[in-house]
Amino acid sequence: MSLAGADMQEFIDQERFEQIRKDALCSVRQHKGIGTLKEKTVHAVLKDYYTPEREMQEVRLKGYVADIFTGSEVIEIQTAGFNRLREKLDRFLPEYPVTIVYPIPGTKWISWIDEQTGVCSSPRKSPVKGNVYKAFYELYKIKPYLKDPNLRLCFPFLDMEEYRLLNGWSRDRKKGAGRYDRIPVSLTREVRFDRIEDYGRLIPADLPEPFTSAEFAKAVSIPKKESGRVLHILNYLQVIERCGKKGRLYLYIRKIQNKEESNESHKKSDH
Repeated sequence: MSLAGADMQEFIDQERFEQIRKDALCSVRQHKGIGTLKEKTVHAVLKDYYTPEREMQEVRLKGYVADIFTGSEVIEIQTAGFNRLREKLDRFLPEYPVTIVYPIPGTKWISWIDEQTGVCSSPRKSPVKGNVYKAFYELYKIKPYLKDPNLRLCFPFLDMEEYRLLNGWSRDRKKGAGRYDRIPVSLTREVRFDRIEDYGRLIPADLPEPFTSAEFAKAVSIPKKESGRVLHILNYLQVIERCGKKGRLYLYIRKIQNKEESNESHKKSDH
């Protein structure tokens, strides 16, 4: 079983998201093209979704500009480059709860733009599906902050259209190409980590213990290299712990029980 069973649908306001998305696209058209706004479309849509109050957006706080400041909490929408958040976190976390919103592409349609001709290709559906585990590449960059009780994570899953520039180094100019913009199509679900215990949901309830990084990778359908990064963070957060080795690989056991597994055991004990 993967984290899919623990996705949180109750936070999603589909109707409001759709209206915000339409408003953003109208603004894009008025500015005569995708990506011509001062901020990229995904960032702009999510900022309006998480607070429609403009006076709470782009607020000066502690010498920095917070994406959203409600007066009691900070929300930072980050699509990449978590290393750039460190100085803000140093300033904000001692006084305010901080939620980092990191959008994850669910289903994605890719179009290519030729900069010389302005021609945009027809969209093609990407075979790659997004998952929370991919976020750990960025989470590693703020690893020392993950234990802070004021830090929360929010992962909205967006189906989206992605526009890339044909400016790469390969013959077809696609490898190493730059991303121009991403346009949200729909908000499908949301996963939140509000406390350390929530990370326990990342370990499938039916994964036998002890387990290696290779066994974990297979259980959650991610590459082995990615698996090692996830387990490194979970071990640092004491969600799991090392208990020996199997060949050249570390063995792990849970320290924090999977929530669903815990709930199931409580049900059984009640009967």
